[in-house]
Amino acid sequence: MIRILSDQDSSSMRTAAYGAAIQDIVDSGFLGVSLRVNDERGEWVGSAGAAEWGGTEKPPANGHHRIGSTTKTFTAALVLRLVAEGRFGLDDPVATYLPEPALDERITVRMLLQHTSGVFNFTGEVDEDGTFTPGVTIPYGPAGGDWLDNRFTVHRPQDLVDLALAKPARFEPGTGWSYSNTNYVLARLLIEAVTGRPFPEEMHRLILGPLALSGTVVPDASPELPEPYAHAYYRHGDMTVDVTRQNPSWLSTGGDMISTTQDLHTFISALLGGRLLPAPLLAEMCTPHPTGIPAMDYGLGVFVVTTDGGGTVISHNGAAIGHAALMGSTPDGSKTLTAVLNCVDDAALSIGPAFQDAQRRLLSVVFDDRQAAHL
Repeated sequence: MIRILSDQDSSSMRTAAYGAAIQDIVDSGFLGVSLRVNDERGEWVGSAGAAEWGGTEKPPANGHHRIGSTTKTFTAALVLRLVAEGRFGLDDPVATYLPEPALDERITVRMLLQHTSGVFNFTGEVDEDGTFTPGVTIPYGPAGGDWLDNRFTVHRPQDLVDLALAKPARFEPGTGWSYSNTNYVLARLLIEAVTGRPFPEEMHRLILGPLALSGTVVPDASPELPEPYAHAYYRHGDMTVDVTRQNPSWLSTGGDMISTTQDLHTFISALLGGRLLPAPLLAEMCTPHPTGIPAMDYGLGVFVVTTDGGGTVISHNGAAIGHAALMGSTPDGSKTLTAVLNCVDDAALSIGPAFQDAQRRLLSVVFDDRQAAHL
């Protein structure tokens, strides 16, 4: 017998599937998670776990979170808006606009957004033989305690770039792919040099303002996080420290922004729905470039992911010491997933495997047609 599901049945199955997915993420080691899914059936919002270590109150469904490298999609969209304004071209040499520092003249704007410039990652690089070359002090590895003690230190974007360019390039510009936060700090300096305005002002003028993203913040060196929020923690030795307040300038435009699941949905659906960029530039943004990562290529500020079911998702994720974010969408912006997570982080990045599993689980349950068809 074939049973035709009612709208109520479908809604119940959807709630059960999404609820189970976020509870599994909490059970894997996260303190809390908030998920928002938007599609043709409307919006589903839920949270699981706790907003505070040892607490029982769930994370706020639309709380403020540090979104880490999801910042890169915002920055790439801003750069492409300036391309649309005719300020510069995607294949223009960046050195034309940034004579200082001395940048390889072969590096183009496209290469920055695509991570094909070859510039050293100022947060450190791991060589093929496993050797780690450090950069700025980061929370992971042997310097974790130093980062904790100095987590309110201010880092200037120019200093981060200078540090990176003092190191040997990873490869000749355009000949490889290597994820580097330096690319996006260079993009910030490019934006400021061309427009004559600070990066936060341009982000508000062209992205945050037009989309009314009132919950999204470019913090620069401010350690504050607007309420409400779920707390972020860092474990070092016998101590577990609340690091919700931290100076994000050590990441700069590589991953410093703050947002909410609602704003992330509004942003990615507007971006992929064609409300921010002309169609040719949006197509450039979503054109995949090989990364060497299975089922995950890179466009301009976005990952182009192939799900287990063979579908395509345009996405970016990010982590920012005790906070993490996931943002994904169908290529036309009609179905979106936005999620934020809070956890106890540590120098060993022990939560890392659970974060990768959480991303795979959520992408599969939301975007894999074989599963979604039954919700």
